[in-house]
Amino acid sequence: MIQPIDATIFKAYDIRGTYPDQFNEDVAYRIARAFAQEVNPRLTVVGRDMRTSGPALIEPVMRGLMEQGSDVIDIGMASTPMYYYSVNALSGDAGMMVTASHNPEQYNGFKMTGPKAIPSIALVSNEELYKIANAGVFEKAERTGRSRGSVCSLDGYVEAILKTAGATDFGGLKIVIDAGNGINGMVLPKLFEGANCTVYPLYWEVDGTFPNHEANPLKEETLTALKQKVLETGAHLGVAYDGDGDRVGFVDEKAKTIQGDIITALIARMMLKEKPGATIMYDLRSSWAVKEEIEKAGGKPFMYRVGHGLIKTKMREIGAYFAGELSSHYYFSNFYITDNGDLAVLKIIQLLVDEGKPLSELVAPIMRYFHSPEINSKVKDVAAKLAEIKERYKDGRIIELDGVTVEYDDWWFNVRPSQTEPLLRLNVEAKTEAEMEAKVKELLEVIRA
Repeated sequence: MIQPIDATIFKAYDIRGTYPDQFNEDVAYRIARAFAQEVNPRLTVVGRDMRTSGPALIEPVMRGLMEQGSDVIDIGMASTPMYYYSVNALSGDAGMMVTASHNPEQYNGFKMTGPKAIPSIALVSNEELYKIANAGVFEKAERTGRSRGSVCSLDGYVEAILKTAGATDFGGLKIVIDAGNGINGMVLPKLFEGANCTVYPLYWEVDGTFPNHEANPLKEETLTALKQKVLETGAHLGVAYDGDGDRVGFVDEKAKTIQGDIITALIARMMLKEKPGATIMYDLRSSWAVKEEIEKAGGKPFMYRVGHGLIKTKMREIGAYFAGELSSHYYFSNFYITDNGDLAVLKIIQLLVDEGKPLSELVAPIMRYFHSPEINSKVKDVAAKLAEIKERYKDGRIIELDGVTVEYDDWWFNVRPSQTEPLLRLNVEAKTEAEMEAKVKELLEVIRA
């Protein structure tokens, strides 16, 4: 008897669950076959991050793909940006990366792509994959695929990143970089090899048990060691990667965390020097200042929904040159329209060298509004609560791009549903701190009533 698959592991853009109860070898095999059946690749590039369950999962993934007719190339242990690069460099028709991104050690899952690393959801929905994999009945393949061996993409990837960034002068900066025992501990020594800067490594030993802290730069408590090291060394910049290397957080020389939307505004300024007048995307949780800075730099701002799969698909559709999210994902159209933490780091280093000013001074004029953290609330009926909020705040400018965004002259808020849980997520921004705090309190009373 075929065991049912837990439907909750199928997220909006990726697949993620705890190993081995939710996501195991049998589940991985069935999803791989379902994916190959629907996308029909001739060649699939596969890789994995450093999680301890990765080696056990990669074999059934390759077997499922080959039994459904796809050849496979195994790039071994890699960061997610390396994987995106490899799908392009090896001319893959598809890709399957075994990773759980920033999640704790007990998780694993997939990030899947089509050709040119296009998000898989542009080709087949995760709902459809769930139906096929859960049933466990697959179409007969016209051929049996074969393994085309293993390839290490690290050197080619680093060369391509440095070339894309135009990175030659690191200005003698002092930089603390916390890899969180994630996969970028493998990438960073190559990336900074011979660079004219001083790098202070924190937790570069690749270890899927994450012995020092969770590899998630969005959690302020994971930045403690990084901030201490920045102050101790007098570094110009602090950097923290997530587990699979596609997201990166920054702290300034005063050890203050700089939000992802503010970094988006800084990188956008540099990208617009490369391509004047380009379209720059940002997610709807971002500060008003992001749109204003894009316009000031001569770009065309384009606000969009949250989520890497949605943003990369939209970038292709509208020809956006760069995009950034509050969640510290940064997307580059000149690097396969993918999110890349390494390229974001090189851009910020380049900015510091070019401007000759400390990061705190560069961000100060952009941080002109007061932004709440994202606050989650459990609700019984998400749709009913959103309708209630929309009615209550109908005197504002309402945008229904993702949940409900309401703008007033002095403040705005967004309330959007979680893709996987009965939660509403709240973001508030105002021109004064007092108003921001008052509006957060007011809205939480409405949401949690």
